[in-house]
Amino acid sequence: MTSLSAPIGTEPALRAAPREDGTTPRALVIGATGYIGGRLTPRLVAAGYRVRVLARNAARVSGFAWSDDVEVVEGSADDREALARATADVDVLYYLVHSMGAGKDFEAADLRAAHRVAEAAATASVARIVYLGGLHPTDVPLSPHLRSRVEVGEVFLGSGVPTLVLQAGVVIGSGSASFEMVRHLTEVLPYMPAPRWVRNRIQPIAVRDVLHYLLGAARVPADANRAVDIGGPDVLRYGQMMNGYALEAGLRQRAIASLPVLTPGLASHWVNLVTPVPRAIARPLIASLENECVVKDRAVDDLIPRPEGGLTPYRRSVQLALGRVGADAVETSWQDAEVSGLPSDPLPSDPDWSGRTVFTDTRTVHTTASVEDVWRVIIGIGGQNGWYSTPLLWAVRGWMDRLVGGVGLRRGRRSRTSAAVGDAIDFWRVEAVEPGRMLRLRAEMRVPGLAWLELGAVADGDGTRYEQRAVFFPRGLAGRAYWLLVLPFHALIFPGMAARITATAESTAVAHSSPDRPRDERGQ
Repeated sequence: MTSLSAPIGTEPALRAAPREDGTTPRALVIGATGYIGGRLTPRLVAAGYRVRVLARNAARVSGFAWSDDVEVVEGSADDREALARATADVDVLYYLVHSMGAGKDFEAADLRAAHRVAEAAATASVARIVYLGGLHPTDVPLSPHLRSRVEVGEVFLGSGVPTLVLQAGVVIGSGSASFEMVRHLTEVLPYMPAPRWVRNRIQPIAVRDVLHYLLGAARVPADANRAVDIGGPDVLRYGQMMNGYALEAGLRQRAIASLPVLTPGLASHWVNLVTPVPRAIARPLIASLENECVVKDRAVDDLIPRPEGGLTPYRRSVQLALGRVGADAVETSWQDAEVSGLPSDPLPSDPDWSGRTVFTDTRTVHTTASVEDVWRVIIGIGGQNGWYSTPLLWAVRGWMDRLVGGVGLRRGRRSRTSAAVGDAIDFWRVEAVEPGRMLRLRAEMRVPGLAWLELGAVADGDGTRYEQRAVFFPRGLAGRAYWLLVLPFHALIFPGMAARITATAESTAVAHSSPDRPRDERGQ
């Protein structure tokens, strides 16, 4: 295994090789805010590359610890002008984008973006493209999502730019959707009625080994233009993966029954109900398991040496994901992925509302607490801290969302004390943050329209004015009916929420200012 004491990217075999003129090579990462990209980017920096990232929203990049170490080009993967700026003077381009949970036309969108990226890379004389595709069998029908990833790889291989397509199966690591699905199915269900695919053989791979291969791909021979499979050392059935997790988590092994009646659609509903992974993400994951996905050969070994000590066994990858050995912090998560069918544009400014139907619920409360104390409560809302009003009603709303295939409340949040643009907070997405002033959340629950919740704190005389605003743009008659239906619940939730947030801020201020407050066990 790769040494746990040496960060991936610092090993000599993975360090950036200088250009012929002695200058430092540049890497472009498309998909840097995703699960793999968010982990690869700082490791490219550590390996000695100058790193540039292409992101639809530059503010979202600012939420990562490595944001000051990279150059950001704002734009999308199908934006020709942005791609021209992003690919200029680039040696290796990492394409880590795929439409997980996208709408019906995702295949066309994937292909369009791939063609434009390939065209830009060829025009800019990029030396290499590295694409992370999906492990798949040959000569059998593939699921639409897996088929799309194969087609994207073929676009890059035919682009004229030397390309290495790394085809990985189930990725095991803290925060990965595949691992969270295994974790929650195993922990929640002592008995598991499952589809037939639980008996299929698959070859999981630790996220640290995926990162090793991605870094090594930048240094393969210049004429290498092919797809290669990557996988861990263990070939397992999905049921064996669940029971392997159970053993590492200190649980009893689970009884698993294979039921032929559970289609991918029904199974994704089932996963949606008993795990935090929403149906939009669960369905493509499940569909990819319908076929056996095992490494066909080890041709990758001729191009990229294995990690020092070998590939990570499945049980050890679970230990790492659980934090039992080494350090495998939740640097990135499946929660970072946007869920399809949801608004991608920010909340329009108020003047833009004229001429369209909009419903709002506005609350203002004056408090003696400071802006800092109010902001501390605002920025920590959701997750374990909750929503400061009628928890039962919030829980019911979360379950209603899960029942219709939404993300629900169990997604939680990664940090209890900070939030950045793009972070998930229960069934909301952070759309804007003005530190110490305003937090705007965009709804990702299933609603017939577009919805936002905005919380703010403004200095007001000897205290603070807490501002709270819910905004809803209804879609058709269903949207208007929905707003009328939830009005009684809003009348219970929103006033109490404003009162509890300000009361909590006041009690926090008193606790911080009291000279007699109890010390903790360390005397601090």
